[in-house]
Amino acid sequence: MKTLTTIIFNLLLISTITAQNIPTHQIIPNNQLHKHLKKAVRKSISKKKKISEAELADYFQEKFSERFFYDWQTVPERMVFANEIYDNQAYHEDRAKDHIGKYNGTTEWKLGFNYLNGKPVNAYALRHLARQHKMVDVAFLYFQDEKNPKYIKYFTDQMLSLNKALEAGEYEKIEDGNGVYEAFRSGYRVLNWLRIHNMFLGEPTYTDENQLTTIATLLQHGAHLYERNAKFKSGNHQTRGVSALAMLAIILRDFEGTDKWYERAMLRLEEHLNAEINADGFQFERSIHYHISDIENFFFVYQLANISEIKVDELWESKLKTLFSTLVKVAYPDKTAPVLQDDTNIPWAEKNDISGAMTLGYLLFNDPEFGYFASDNVEEKIYWFLQGKQLNALKNIERKRPTYGSLHFPETAYYIMRDGWKESDNMMIISAGVDDKKPDHQHGDILGVQAMANGQAILPNYQVRYSLLDFDLFKNSMVKNVALVDDELQGKKWTSNKGGSGFGKFKQLPKPNIITWQTNDNLDLFVGSHDGFENVGVDYSRQVIYLKNDFWIVKDNFESDDIHTYKQVWQGHYTDELAPNLLRSNFPDASGCDIYQLNDLQEVTSDGKRGKEWSVVSRSDKKTFEFITIIYPYVGYDNRIDETAEQLKVNNWTINKLPFKAEGKEIRSLSKDDKHLIFNLKDISIQGVPIDFSAETDVFIEIKTGEILIQSIGNKTVIVKTTRGEKPLKAGERILIKY
Repeated sequence: MKTLTTIIFNLLLISTITAQNIPTHQIIPNNQLHKHLKKAVRKSISKKKKISEAELADYFQEKFSERFFYDWQTVPERMVFANEIYDNQAYHEDRAKDHIGKYNGTTEWKLGFNYLNGKPVNAYALRHLARQHKMVDVAFLYFQDEKNPKYIKYFTDQMLSLNKALEAGEYEKIEDGNGVYEAFRSGYRVLNWLRIHNMFLGEPTYTDENQLTTIATLLQHGAHLYERNAKFKSGNHQTRGVSALAMLAIILRDFEGTDKWYERAMLRLEEHLNAEINADGFQFERSIHYHISDIENFFFVYQLANISEIKVDELWESKLKTLFSTLVKVAYPDKTAPVLQDDTNIPWAEKNDISGAMTLGYLLFNDPEFGYFASDNVEEKIYWFLQGKQLNALKNIERKRPTYGSLHFPETAYYIMRDGWKESDNMMIISAGVDDKKPDHQHGDILGVQAMANGQAILPNYQVRYSLLDFDLFKNSMVKNVALVDDELQGKKWTSNKGGSGFGKFKQLPKPNIITWQTNDNLDLFVGSHDGFENVGVDYSRQVIYLKNDFWIVKDNFESDDIHTYKQVWQGHYTDELAPNLLRSNFPDASGCDIYQLNDLQEVTSDGKRGKEWSVVSRSDKKTFEFITIIYPYVGYDNRIDETAEQLKVNNWTINKLPFKAEGKEIRSLSKDDKHLIFNLKDISIQGVPIDFSAETDVFIEIKTGEILIQSIGNKTVIVKTTRGEKPLKAGERILIKY
């Protein structure tokens, strides 16, 4: 007698099959697969009522040869080429043996089980088991180890163990926070198993039965992804899942219901392109890592659609190309990219390698500007998703140096100050945004800066890794180039995710406000504020001024009714010359960076972690205080700020020595020929022309024949008074005064 639960389950199963033909919670038996084919496909394979497993396996071998990223019949020659170019055999062997040494082929899929060495499997490990990344290495090991059939059996056994766990309900569920069938993990697993299936198709020990079981398993995954992604969900997890769903729909389009898969997957992906690729071209999570990850998600589908001559919406091409253009705009002069938010490829690295992504962009769009960053070889993981004609295109890459100057991403709120594209050129990037939908990958670096000069990351940021115990440290403000108050950090209310994978995020981050962004022939100017210290009664803003082809000034402004300790944090290995007002870093080629303070400080302290260091300069006896900080990159000993000189200069800019009358409470200045930067200016007289400001402000002044150009580089609007009248001057604006 059937129980009520069994009856309900069967009814649900029938309902699911009727709706999309493929069940979600069990695997179709191999001898029943043909019943789920489209009628026209069944007739094309055989006129008989029942199609044999051998006929079905032969049919799908042919279709994979036509539809997959490359023809499986070329695996032997592709493997030879890959071994010669990448020489990754030892790498694959180590990863494969690591996986085999931890898990049985018939492993468990629900937490509460142990590795083969007896130690418990944690959530982080299960996450990677579920993705099946290292199973790809097991497939490589099969070819490296004289095609030992035990590796094919290991793969098929592990797949079967998941299928059994599915039918028994003994697997980690999505609601546990670490679901084996969660879209991101399931999507990655589909991609990896498709790779393995195609690699094994020409191998006699990968039997017809094995092949059809893999196809049946992938169909179940597709049905599950279709069912669980009926609505848009923000974030890269769904994007990865529906990318896999689209791939399955293209490759396995012979089955009933897959047209609906394709329709839903493309709708979801288009929604992600619209919602999560900002209008300025940056992926909404503001990270290079996740930006490139989204490129891959869309590339896989775009590539398969092109191979099968399936036309995709024009939005795809334009949006996908924009993703690559964004990497060009944000790139350092040495063709790498800054570390932004949760970049995780190489923990503690101070740059991002974007050559692989840009090579892919060049192959897709044949754009020589992308080719400038491209390599004549793609990364190995991408190699296995490209066609032969694409690989041949890398033999003669057309390269064109970009011409972008200083620019900004208005929606993503990155601001870039750039000289040019020679490797020695200066570049700074300012991070001034927090995504309002999903700031999970945001670090405590609001209004933080990074800079490169003379081929060195003079003000670095560092890549992270979720599983490291000090992930929260490297995600917060002590390892950023920011200003702080007392013991306050920007990131507050740290919480790790419920799956226990190591990932964590801040529930509270400052809200930034952009006051102005201006760029002209003399200088670039960014001014912004955030509310991160309002909880301790401090108003804060930051000005960043770049004197073109020269150096930066960073001015941090603090205002409070009480005395606080005000701080700046600078990343790098520094000595303190003229302590604490001059910090100096030096690199192996004798280039360096001087960080010089125009206002007197009290203390400098240094700290570090994981081989990285930072220095903190501070003043702790003021209610209101301003750091006016020169960031000066130099080449060679003679070009540094000469700390022994009576009159300090910064690359021929004289410090605090104006050639005309100027008044203000604590005026600080830099002067070179007819150009002057003056901070805290109230009144001035130039060429007999008196100029008054309604409040102390910061200005750039250029004196020309018969006229005075004044640009506000301050954070507030002031009224400029001359004998000809009054005029408001907003932050960043310029006025011309005739005399």
